[in-house]
Amino acid sequence: MKSAFGRFMRLFVAIDIDDNIRSRIARFLEGMREFAPDVRWVRPESLHVTLKFIGEKSDDEAETIKRSLATIAADSFELGFRGYGFFPGAGARAPRVFWIGSEGGSKLTSLAATVDETLAQLGIQKEEHAFNPHLTLARGGRGSGSRRRNRGGPNHSFQRLQERLAALAAPEFGTMTAREFFLYQSKLSPSGSKYTKLAGFGLRSEAK
Repeated sequence: MKSAFGRFMRLFVAIDIDDNIRSRIARFLEGMREFAPDVRWVRPESLHVTLKFIGEKSDDEAETIKRSLATIAADSFELGFRGYGFFPGAGARAPRVFWIGSEGGSKLTSLAATVDETLAQLGIQKEEHAFNPHLTLARGGRGSGSRRRNRGGPNHSFQRLQERLAALAAPEFGTMTAREFFLYQSKLSPSGSKYTKLAGFGLRSEAK
């Protein structure tokens, strides 16, 4: 995206996942897609745990963000992936997002809060909602691209998938050590969003 002030990029901060966990999730997705054919499934190579969505920023602003993120001192931690859920949750008419749970304990929560506080010093709006770590697997509802969706009523794209999952044990995808986080650029395309790592920021190894 370009403007009179130069190029703008859509940015976010996230943790990438290990390839072995990505492969297990990819196999899981292969067995689930047929139960929700009308939703937009995320490509396995695009999976990540979002720490902070930033939005549209210029090249110069992106460089300032990199320098600020590089000042963060935080410890590495264990990050597990298991279970699943839907947004909105219980009580909603119909879900719009299917996700896998991410468990990183207080260190993950602390890292997300530190990223949020650090970027707030640059004038980037702080998060209004509590941090809820997850991996987004699919999106439905308006914007899903489904030709058969009911424009005037609730989205039922995930109904068959929910019924299938209810008959299975909660999935387990493994645990990894989060050793760094990244500033990503998101580019929209007809085939879906594509994510590019712009910079990485290491997490300290715990002393033994």
